[in-house]
Amino acid sequence: MHKAGFVNIIGNPNVGKSTLMNAFVGEKLSIITSKAQTTRHRILGIVNGEDFQMILSDTPGIIKPAYELQSSMMDFVKSAFEDADVLVYMVEIGEKELKDEAFFKKITNSKIPVLLLLNKIDNSNQEQLEAQAELWQSKVPNAEFYPISALNGFNVKNVFQRIIELLPESPPFYPKDQLTDKPERFFVNEAIREKILIHYKKEIPYSVEVDTEEFFEEEKIIRIRSVIMVERDTQKGIIIGHKGAALKRVGVEARKDLQKFFGKQIHLELYVKVNKNWRSNQNQLRRFGYNQK
Repeated sequence: MHKAGFVNIIGNPNVGKSTLMNAFVGEKLSIITSKAQTTRHRILGIVNGEDFQMILSDTPGIIKPAYELQSSMMDFVKSAFEDADVLVYMVEIGEKELKDEAFFKKITNSKIPVLLLLNKIDNSNQEQLEAQAELWQSKVPNAEFYPISALNGFNVKNVFQRIIELLPESPPFYPKDQLTDKPERFFVNEAIREKILIHYKKEIPYSVEVDTEEFFEEEKIIRIRSVIMVERDTQKGIIIGHKGAALKRVGVEARKDLQKFFGKQIHLELYVKVNKNWRSNQNQLRRFGYNQK
């Protein structure tokens, strides 16, 4: 008997959805930084076993949309409810509510199995943990409850095994040697964007998109040319930094990550371009793969 199904991970920004998915898949597929709102696309990570295939979606954190980009990110979250066989709802210690009431109702009225994971329990004491467990079990009575630490791997295996049990009988949806449905360029863009999220402050990381224009794979080396898009000239100056030092740091760190990811030497060229108000421009958003309409 073979099982296969779609597992969609949902929750507020920064609760550890990406960390959990990467712990399952065993590769760094999704951006993990301490800044909220770092995941923009539904990333499909695929975990293959001999008799199962688990297809994981890491959805953006649930926020009220403030501009076109965030509204498009919310479309990805809505679609996560539609194709799921198992819904994983993540909260963290200290959290009291989901930011969107309508979504919360969808979770509590869900007809499919829901696993409620209370993450970051390593940041709490026993008393706090018990109070939080009681709160969430009363709020989402239809869910199976698991306290976890995605970062330290606590209880992650048990959650993983339970998901496999809940998957429907089905042949695999993707080839068994496939890790994700995203193209290589997507991971190049994400690696660069992660470094920008780490090293720049304020609105800079959220005004940036990365576009990989060239990706040439040779036997021993991959040659990549990527453009960092910003919305204003002042942002371009900040990204480049004094004598290009800031941009160079992003390039060096992204290259190291990409060499590990692809298992090959990487030659990475980075450029910065101004693309005015791209976050509010429907055509630009479509071009970067956000709008599904």
